[in-house]
Order: sequence, then structure tokens, then C-alpha cells
Amino acid sequence: MDEKWLVGVDIGGTTIKMGFINQNGEFIYKWEIPSNINEKGRHIPADIAISIDRTLNKLGQEKQKLMGIGIGAPGPVNLGTSSVDVAINLGWENFPLRDLLEIETSLPVIVDNDANVAAIGEMWKGAGEGSKDLLCVTLGTGVGGGIIANGEIVHGINGAGGEIGHITSIVEGGVHCNCGKTGCIETIASATGVVRLMIEELSSTHTASKLRDFYDERQTLSSELVFEVANEGDELANNVIEKVALYLGLSLSHLANGLNPEKIIIGGGVSKAGDALLVPLKKQFIRFAFPRVAQGVELAIATLGNDAGIMGGAWLVKERLLNKHENIPLHL
Repeated sequence: MDEKWLVGVDIGGTTIKMGFINQNGEFIYKWEIPSNINEKGRHIPADIAISIDRTLNKLGQEKQKLMGIGIGAPGPVNLGTSSVDVAINLGWENFPLRDLLEIETSLPVIVDNDANVAAIGEMWKGAGEGSKDLLCVTLGTGVGGGIIANGEIVHGINGAGGEIGHITSIVEGGVHCNCGKTGCIETIASATGVVRLMIEELSSTHTASKLRDFYDERQTLSSELVFEVANEGDELANNVIEKVALYLGLSLSHLANGLNPEKIIIGGGVSKAGDALLVPLKKQFIRFAFPRVAQGVELAIATLGNDAGIMGGAWLVKERLLNKHENIPLHL
């Protein structure tokens, strides 16, 4: 029998990444299109459908070649209706993504939160391969996360499971977060949080730093630049990284004490710092974690990069449709 392909889709604020993947988790073809946010993003389902049809045509394949579509969408997802409750960057509110895309493509569609789907991708073919109990935290513009327990994504009672970025890390005097609270780990360990902490160091001290010229001349600082000069021995930049590692290690230790995971995967743009972040993070994690929990876990940098969401979407399709006719509960 001719094997059907899985379609993985990762919807972002600026681009939509897509891929055809075989059932062994190998890419057949991947591509991306711009996210059309005009008219509150209402054209996105049609754009995805048209792009899939064009790519099939380019590869000389028919629609019957596809098993279904798995999508990671930004924001909370209503697991009953597979609608996106709110995605500010796209203009969506109670947006019926699954229903619209099924109409446009005539294919079954599965929708989940993008951070959850990226975690699944890392579990299937990334740094978490072979693990069924893992935490995945994405350090990007914000801080996202996914919690997988016994091979299943933890959604919780209303789909907000895995909101790692909104663990309160600074109880008093923390800065405001986009979620409405203060002191969230997102305000510290995200790319924007790292830059904010660096600016605080530069503005509150007179200590020499390679980044002081950037600050004085109002040039753009980036988290990549902070880690770069930290590796060169910059004192203020290293102070920032120690602070990030302290609060992130504390937050992850609390989660790990509850889950007792085999792996904690660190992804997103900030994770490109590699050992500059991972070494101090491990130190702080071990400091705060229950000793037996710390012994059982491995902290690692994510390996799939931008492919994690595509791969996770494909996995959801594979698991749902292959298990459809078996007496196996679905946790989607």
C-alpha cells in the first residue's frame, strides 16, 4: 500500500511553516508562506489550503496522498471545538481554525497550542527522542512551554496546561507581563527579558562593559549580543545570565519536582546560547530540585529548531488517525 504523508503546520505571527512528512518522521518537503493578518487573519486557512494544493501539484501528487493536517497555533486552543481562543498577533478571537481548514482542504485537521506541538516534535524526533516524560520550554520573544507526561501532552481543565512562561518568579517588585501578572519568568528569561535585564545593569552601574557603547548611543541590544560578550568575559553580561539561570532554574525545578521528567528541553532563540546558558542553568536547577528528581533528569538544548512545530503537527495526525480504529484513548 502506498504510504500516506502527514502534513505539519506551524502558524507564527510572520510566517506559516509547513511540511510533508512520512510516517517515520522524515521530511519529504518543507516550505513556508507569509502570515496574512489582513482582516483579522481570516484568510489564513484558505492560504494554507492553496499552498498545500500548489505544493502537491509541484511534487506531482494528488490530495489522496495526504492523511491529514496537524497544526500548532499561537494562543490557547479550545480542545472541544479546536478553535483558537485568542491569537493577538494574528487578530484571531474564538477563531474556528479546524472547521475552516477542514472545509478548505477536505482533510481531517488537528489543532493544538504551538508550544505543545513543538514539545511533541522534540519528543518524537528531537532532543527528547525516546522520552515519555519531559518538559519543553521555548525561550523566544516570550516564554512558551509544553509538558508531556507518559507520552501525553498535559492540557489541563481548560487548555492552559504548560504555561511555563507565566510561573511567578519574582513575588514582589516584578515587572508587568503581557498576561496581566507581574514577575513572570517570561519577563526574565525571554529574549526581551534578557535585554531588559542588561539595560538595568548598564543603567544602574558604572562598570565597564562592551555593551555600554550600545546603550549610551541607543543602539539596539539583543539577547544574542548579551550572550556573545558574556562568553568573552564581560562582567555585566555574565551578571545577567546568572540572574536568568537563577530564576529559570528555580521555575524548572518546581515543575520537575511535580513531574519527575526524564528530560528538560530548552528551545527558542535564546537557547542558541548553548552552554553559556545551559551550564549555569544546570547549576541552579540542581540547587533547587529535589535530589532524586535532579538525578533522573537531563537538561538539553532542543535540536529541531524551526522544524519542531511541523514535526509535532505531523505526529498528532499520525497518532490520531492510526489509533482511530483501535481502543486507544486520544489525548488531543
